[in-house]
Order: sequence, then structure tokens, then C-alpha cells
Amino acid sequence: MKMAHILGCTAISAVALGIASQASAQANNTQNGDIIVTAQRKSESLQTVPISVSAVTGTMLEKQQIHTSSDLQLSLPNVTFTKTNFTTASFTIRGIGDLCTGTTCDTATATHINEMPLVSTRFYETEYFDMERIEILRGPQGTLFGRNATSGVVDLITAKPDLRKLGASVEAEYANFNSKKIKGMINIPLTETLGVRFAGYYYNRDGEATNLYNNSKIDGRDQYSFRASLRWKPSPSTTVDLMGSYFREKDDRLRIQKQVCHNDTTGILGCLPDKVAFETVNGNSQFENLLTSKEFLTIGVNPAFAPFALGSIYGKDVFANAFNPADVHTVNTAFTPTYLTDELQLMGHIDQDFGKAKLTIIGGYTRNKVDSQEDGDLAVGSSYAGNTGILTFAGAGLVNPTSGFATAAKLLFPQANPLTGTVGNVCTSAAEYTFTGIYGGHTQGCAPTSIKFDRSQIYNSQWSIEGHLNTSFDGPINFLVGGIYVDATSKLNDYYINAFQVDYLAALLGAATQAGAAAKGVALPNGYLASPFFDNDEKYYRLKSYGIFGEGYFKFSDKLKLTLGARYAHDQKELIARTTLIGNPGGYVPYGTTNANAAITASDPFADDSVSFGRLTGRAVLDYRISRDHLLYASYSRGYKSGGINPPLSPIYAVPKNFQPETINAFEIGSKNSFMDGVFHLNMSAFFYQYKNLQLAQIVARTAVNQNINADIYGVEAEAIIRPIPAAQFNISASYLKSKIKDQLSVNPQDPSGGRADAVIIKDITNGSNCAVTPNTAGAPTAIGFVNAVNGSVGLNPVQPIPGTNNGGAFSICNALIATQAAPSALLDAAFGLPANTPLPVTVSQGGVPVNIGGNQIPQAPQFKVSVGAQYTAQMGGGITLTPRVDLAYTGEYYATVYNQPIDKIPSFTIINAQLQLNGRDDKWFLRGFVQNLTNNSATTGQYVTDQSQGLFTNIFTLEPRRYGVTIGAKF
Repeated sequence: MKMAHILGCTAISAVALGIASQASAQANNTQNGDIIVTAQRKSESLQTVPISVSAVTGTMLEKQQIHTSSDLQLSLPNVTFTKTNFTTASFTIRGIGDLCTGTTCDTATATHINEMPLVSTRFYETEYFDMERIEILRGPQGTLFGRNATSGVVDLITAKPDLRKLGASVEAEYANFNSKKIKGMINIPLTETLGVRFAGYYYNRDGEATNLYNNSKIDGRDQYSFRASLRWKPSPSTTVDLMGSYFREKDDRLRIQKQVCHNDTTGILGCLPDKVAFETVNGNSQFENLLTSKEFLTIGVNPAFAPFALGSIYGKDVFANAFNPADVHTVNTAFTPTYLTDELQLMGHIDQDFGKAKLTIIGGYTRNKVDSQEDGDLAVGSSYAGNTGILTFAGAGLVNPTSGFATAAKLLFPQANPLTGTVGNVCTSAAEYTFTGIYGGHTQGCAPTSIKFDRSQIYNSQWSIEGHLNTSFDGPINFLVGGIYVDATSKLNDYYINAFQVDYLAALLGAATQAGAAAKGVALPNGYLASPFFDNDEKYYRLKSYGIFGEGYFKFSDKLKLTLGARYAHDQKELIARTTLIGNPGGYVPYGTTNANAAITASDPFADDSVSFGRLTGRAVLDYRISRDHLLYASYSRGYKSGGINPPLSPIYAVPKNFQPETINAFEIGSKNSFMDGVFHLNMSAFFYQYKNLQLAQIVARTAVNQNINADIYGVEAEAIIRPIPAAQFNISASYLKSKIKDQLSVNPQDPSGGRADAVIIKDITNGSNCAVTPNTAGAPTAIGFVNAVNGSVGLNPVQPIPGTNNGGAFSICNALIATQAAPSALLDAAFGLPANTPLPVTVSQGGVPVNIGGNQIPQAPQFKVSVGAQYTAQMGGGITLTPRVDLAYTGEYYATVYNQPIDKIPSFTIINAQLQLNGRDDKWFLRGFVQNLTNNSATTGQYVTDQSQGLFTNIFTLEPRRYGVTIGAKF
């Protein structure tokens, strides 16, 4: 806290925070030492723009070792970045990020490439190369840029062809982890009016994570990207830019770097809510083990199937012998991850200058996909060799082939030998779209343990066209007016969870279905219950969006200007989706059937939902130029982000069908200053946000659903660049941020007790969810015991203490408890000593007891951030220079969820980068030695709690470990 206090004082002493330039820049985007930006859709000095905007030039990307979005966050005030679940990411500006998870979510931080908005992009995986600059606009946007955004805009400006001269550059890097990287560019002016530019990079390195299971290295990189640009200037007033780029990665990247858990020995929760620990989830809490337990098969299927159970909810945890190494870059998994992503971008940009007005047309097509598979638990379960239930099942299957067990036994454990009483490997379905899995010949593999993994995939595409007209009249009035249309589609957006236990259950339930039909005189062919895995199946999503926007500029004098802007945005969304898990409840498929889709669709039809949103927003800015070097401004803007559709879940989960749009009222004051003829630049701002319906995601039933909250946010920011002598430069930034959620009740899935010591936490053995019974008086055990007795013997002593909490816990059936509470029976009334039909003196809360999150901080919003950089260029003679540079970035602690519990707190971290570069005459060549993350800080940048049916483990996302190496490059 001492360092946080010192840094906080630094931030406050900087007065307020703005957003300024990060450094000296390339000649083609600087003017008199100032960076030229297009934040207001026209080229102008950063110091004259009355908007909070940071600009990082291509030169500074190299000098500050900014290669990815994760690096970019370190040098910017009030900006954080983290990867999140399901191959997504969150770029957070002033506490507002992409906390909404799902296909129908819009991004709070809009991403643009050369001013064209990207509804979906994989640029979070790629490296920056041949960039002119990156602009980061803070605060609500929409009256200037094509897509509205509530937190801000990140605009990636690529280098364009230079029509004046032939040029090329190349650089090669070698670093630890056997890292090899090469970048190159060639610029060719074909004529005085036509030129092309080609650029690309290739990056390959070994894995940064050690897998103790087979002593291998995983989380490597194998990616490349190339870009072709064309510029045509048929006249001085006309410019046509065309660009095409392609990016591809295929390797063993870890989508989730690590899982942490404080093991709950009871299995009621799976992971305890008191602290983070390098332990493994209790597998008895997970749906696949619950549904293959003796208790569930007895109650939920048929007592005759109990001998086939893989275990008991009170028995040995399948992860009891698992080992979770206490290092974020070391894992123990039997499943090797796979990661495939690519992206194609095609776009055109036309500028036509009419003298007093300029017309710009931007349009293009993009498509991208990502397909990632990873161990869902990052742990190795116990061997199933000698499992009593499997041996019984295998014996029954081979002795009685007419039961249908024979086919299942041969598929699930082909080495089964009932004569010797042994079973070798067990086999798991691949995640695939016929929904037949192992029963259709789609096998992921076989091993002594369950091969459990998840798969996240999505295919996106979009078309967009935008046009705007910007005037430059001599008089006091000018304006910008424009419009945009975007048509985006997502297909095959699936999240699978596959495990041997689910394959096994599909066979058991198929046999039970067959037996039930036979009892009714209906003969079914031998079969199984599809699908033999879980799939959140979002088959199709389409967004149709248009916006009309504009701004008017009124100059009262050479010093005072008023800007008024407005936007109308309209979004129409359609989602076709479902969730499947062994039929829900049908889906009976005969063995040998190659496609279970028809059977599943009959029992699990797709939900086809549509929503539309429209909103008028705007902004007003008053700026006053005190002098050539000092600017003051004050602004108000109203931001908007449309709502969406939650995926359909089983009716037992009470989640809203839709989530509401976000709106924000943003107030800001700021100043931009230059002192001593440019020796010292200081930009500052202060802001206050009123946020309504902030969209936040939670995992429910293995699926992301979204809720809305209200919050206030305020903060200050400051950035400074100091050049005391031409050879030296210092850059400093600091920020302070405070957020406060308004009063609202919400269920914390990680702690279903809601902090109450008198709650009994229930694990529902039929679906893996939790509920809570309060108060924990004599009534709670009586009610639970009664329900368990009526539904079968779930446990003789149902309530047991949960270690690490003040609560008791029990296995039971939540819906049965709720029904008993709503309509108690005479027997239960008698057990309580109550008159008939008397409501029970207990309350059953599905999911858990709601808590008031009012006063808590929003996630991903560190209170303090400070970065400092320094470099000095020494003349070595003969035109050769030597430039050492050091950068330090401090990020204060923050919370990962709105519940602000100690387990949610992400510790502060400090990152130090350093490099030493030798430059040849006229910068024709260079040799650089570098180290990134000097102290090897394995800091957590974000974390995500899984749902109750998976045991509430926490996925964490971290910075990369220390990198060091050498780079050599040349320009021609």
C-alpha cells in the first residue's frame, strides 16, 4: 500500500489526466514536433484536438517494446487489457471494457483499422508491424466514428505507400524460448501517382509453459501476417487507398494460462470462496461426475442402473491425486491444447477534396475464425482401470449384446476383457457438429483417465460502408455529416465440453430409454442418447446496423469554439441458438447413425430470437485556446451500446432472455499544454461518468449470460513528455480512477451463502447447480432430509460442514426443495410439528442468496496507474549513435468481479522493460539488445470464475514471462 500511496500522490500531483502523445514520431505523422492524428476525421496536431486521445507512433511502438495489446496497456493511463474466457478479450478504458460475453454483445471499446470499424477481430493475437500510429480515443464515441462505443476507440493506422521514393526495411530477432521473428517492408512507387507497399512478419517460438504430465513445452507461437497496400492519386485532390491483409496462427497456445482453486473436500462447491490456491477442483461437484454417480442413477434413471455408476458423490474425488503446480507457467494436463485462428481484411478508403469540403468513403469486408481446444480442468484425473461400474457395464455389455451395451462397451473401452476383469483405456468423443461423437466414429482419443476438454470456435464475417463530408469554410461555421451501414454474421459459434463420463452416460440413458420403450411395447433399436457432450450451440447470429451522425463547429473567435454533435444508431440482431446435453431430454439415436442432428433437433429445437434497439446520442464541447501552446476544453457526451440476447438455457435457470443497452453520461474537462518551446508537454483531464445498465457476464450452466448494473465513475489523468536536451527524453503518465456501483441485489455464484452464516448450501445432483436454504435452524436439515428421503437416499446425514466457511452443505435436488417450500406435504408439516399446509420456516434461493453489491468497484478498474520511460541518445562518432532506454509501468490492484471479495482481488504489479540500441549512420541499420518483463513478473491481468456445475474454479490470465534477445535490422 505504501507504493500505491506514493504513486497515487504522483498521479494527483500531476493534477489531472489527459491523453497525449507518447513520443517523437515518424516524419510522415509529425508536424513541428507534434503528432498528427485524425481523431476528428481530419489531420491535425494532437495538441489542438479538444478530445482525450493518446497517439503512439510506429517508432515508439519499437522503442517502448509495444508488440501486442497486452504491451500497449502498460504505457497508457486508465487502460487495461486482458484475455477472457471463450477466446475473447477486454480492452478497458477508464473502467469500461468488454465485460459482456456472448455473440450478441457489442464491444464497449470499438476497434478500427484505418478508421473502418471491426465488429469482430483477432488483432488481440497478432503483433503490430509496419504501423504509422495507434490512436486511443477515450470516452463515448459516435458523432465522429462509424460505430458507437461507450468506453472509447482504438484505431490502428497502417503505413501507406510513399509515392516519393523506393524503400525497404527488414529486421530479424532471436530471443529466449527459441523465439524467432522476422519483419519486413518494401515500398515501390510505380509512377508519380501510383505506389504499392508490402509488409509482413513471421513469429515462431517454443512454448512458455511446461506440462509436467509429459515434460513438454506448450503455449508456443507459430503465426504470420502480411499486408499489401496500394495508393493512387490521380489528381492532387483525389486519394484512393486499398489494403488487404491476412493473419494466421496455428499452434498450442493456451487460451487459459492457469486455473486456481482452494479445494472443497465436500464437493458441495468444488472450490471454496475464501482464497485462491494452487489446488484442483473437487470433481464430485462437476456435472459429468454427478450424472454418473450412484446417487443420480438411482434417483434420476433407475435403481437397476446403480451398479454401473462410476462413483459416488460421497466417494473419492476423481482429482484426489491431481497435482496443480504452484507456478502460473507450469501445468499438469493429459490434453495438448490446439489453437487455430485467421483473419482476412479487405478495405478501400477514398478521399475527394473539393476545396472547401472533403468527402471520404470507407468500405470493406472482413472475416475471421478461431478454434481452440484445451483441457477444461487443466488437471489429470484418476485412472478408471479397475472401476467397478465400468467392469460391471463391460461384462453386461459383452454377455448381453441385445441390450445395446455391447456396442457401447466396444466403443468406450475397446480393451475391455470381462474374463480377466480388466479394463484398459477409456475413450472420449471428439467435439463435432454431427453430435454423434464416439458413436459416429469421432473419437478424440483413449487414455486410462477421462480425456476431458473444451472447445471454443466461431466464424465471423462483416461488410461495411461509410461516408462522411467534412467542410473547411473560411467563416465561423463548419460541419461534418456522415452515415454508416454494417452487416455482420457469426456462424458455428460453439462451446463444447467433452468428457468420457458424458459418453458413458449417453450409453446408460440410451439403454434406459430402450428399456422404458420396451415396457410400453415399443421396440427401439440399440442406441444411445445424443449428444454425448455439452454444446452451447449458437448456430447463427446476424447484426444489421446503421448510423447517421454529424457535428457542427462554431467559432466565436480565434480562441473560442463550440462543437455540437449528434448520432442516431439502430441495431437489429437475430440469434438462433440452443444448448444440448444428452438429449435434453430426447435425442435417442440408434448405433451406427452418422448424424444425430435430426434426433436432437426434434427434442431440442433452436430458439430463434430477434431484438432491435435505437437511440439518439450526442456531445457538446467548448474549447478555448489561451495561446498557441495552451488549450482548455470542457465536454459532455452521451454514449450508447445496444443490448442483446442471452442464449437459451434449461428452464430451471432463471436468467433474463435479453439484456438491456448501456448508456452513459460523460462529463470531462481538460487542458493541453506546451512549455519552453516544446521542451515540456503536459496534457491533463478529469472526468465523471454516470453509467446505466452496464453489461456484465456470468457463467450459468456452462454458458455466458449477461446482466445489467448501474455505476458512477470518476478520475483524473495526466501525460507528460520532457525533452530537456535534444538527446534525452522522458515520458510520464499517471491516472487515478474511482468507481462505485449503485445499490442492486445480485447472486454471487462463487459464494451461494451470500455471506450468511445460517445458510445451508445445496449441490443439485441432477444438474450441478447450487441453491441455498436459510436459515440453518432445525428446519433446514429436516426439509433437506425429507426431500432426499422422498427422492431416494442421497445421504443419511445430509448436512455437513463446508471447510473454510461458516456454512453447512448437502447434496439434494433444488427444484424439489423449492416445490416442497411452495407446497409442503402433510408428512413434512408433521415432521416440523406444524398444522397441515403450513408454509415451511425456510427459504430456498436458486443459485444462492442475493447480496447488495452497492458501493463496490466495477471490474478491471485499477485505482492507480503510473508509467515512466527514459532514453538518451549518445553520439559515438561517424554518425553512429547508442540509445539506452528503460520503461517502468505500475498497475494498482483491482477486482475481477463486482462482488469485490478478497478472492476477486487482482494484486498490483510492476513491469520493467529495457533495451540498448546501436544505430548506424542515417539510421540505415541497427543492433538492439532487449529484455521485456525484466523481473519476470507473472502478474495476473484478469480472472474468470466458471459456473457451479463445473465446480467454481477460477481461470486466470497472465502476462508473458521474461523475454530477452537481440534484433538486427536495416533500411534501404
